[in-house]
Amino acid sequence: MLMVCLYVDDLICTGNDKAIFEIFKESMMIEFDMIDLGIMHYFLGIEALHSATGIFLCQNKYLQEVLDRFGMSNCNFINTPTERGTKLVKDSPGRNVNSTLYKQIVGSLMHLTATRPNIMNAVSMVSRYMKSPKETHLLAAKRILRYLQGTTDFGLFYCKGAKSKLFGFCDSDYAGDLDDRKSTSGHAFMLGFATISWCSKKQPIVTLSTTEAEFIAAATCASQVLWLRNILEELQFKQKYSTKLFCDNSSAIKLSKNPVFHGKCKHIDVKYHFLRNLSKEGVIDLVFCKSTNQVAYIFTKPLTVDSFEKFRKLLGVCTMQDAT
Repeated sequence: MLMVCLYVDDLICTGNDKAIFEIFKESMMIEFDMIDLGIMHYFLGIEALHSATGIFLCQNKYLQEVLDRFGMSNCNFINTPTERGTKLVKDSPGRNVNSTLYKQIVGSLMHLTATRPNIMNAVSMVSRYMKSPKETHLLAAKRILRYLQGTTDFGLFYCKGAKSKLFGFCDSDYAGDLDDRKSTSGHAFMLGFATISWCSKKQPIVTLSTTEAEFIAAATCASQVLWLRNILEELQFKQKYSTKLFCDNSSAIKLSKNPVFHGKCKHIDVKYHFLRNLSKEGVIDLVFCKSTNQVAYIFTKPLTVDSFEKFRKLLGVCTMQDAT
């Protein structure tokens, strides 16, 4: 995500800020044997399309290669990467499939999440079964490719002149994994009107309530806040105010601000309680939002077509034509 941050910064910086990049390039060229190739157009499978209104990042060429490689270039298009209500399990019925082929598909999908955050949850789900994949796991992975086949021209658009205020969303899916009953955390950070950092990951511990699951998701998200604020400060975009973190669980918000609830959360690992300190110090501001506006929802569970397309748009994922 650092690369995306640099591009966003290049879009919204002027004057003295751009001189910083020139100084950085010169110092790198002195230290290493390298040349300046100018504005980036293609890097590690990521295409950068520049226009008067901003930068559009996509992986159209790489995606076509992936679809051809796995014989999915002529498959039927589907509207969502995961069917609503899908629950994969380790010991699902059906025969084992070629694990090497499965790993190749999942690895390719992981690289595609660099510009397609809307498939992050689906890819995270199928990546849990790399050791001994079954037929159902392979079908779930191929469904993601079927979705991508109909949306090859989608990507992330970073608008020129967008505001540089950082804010984020965090969410969790309580006890969503049927194998070990661990929850899934998801978060997204926006700078302007497009996502610069996102994650969908199974939590390391089993939680005992939705409040605890949301609290741990927010604490994990808070760690990312600190990293992003430091990165932006290095890029001369220091965040003057607290970073708003939107959460749809009021109990988790109260727990992060009110020590009166200490008796109800003694069992929560100490390392997650630094969220309280960050909230008290004004680094982050945990704010309630309705589930219908919770962008991180797309990172924690399969959604209906309408909800999926709504949150996809809020993430800033679109076509070049829609962007302009």
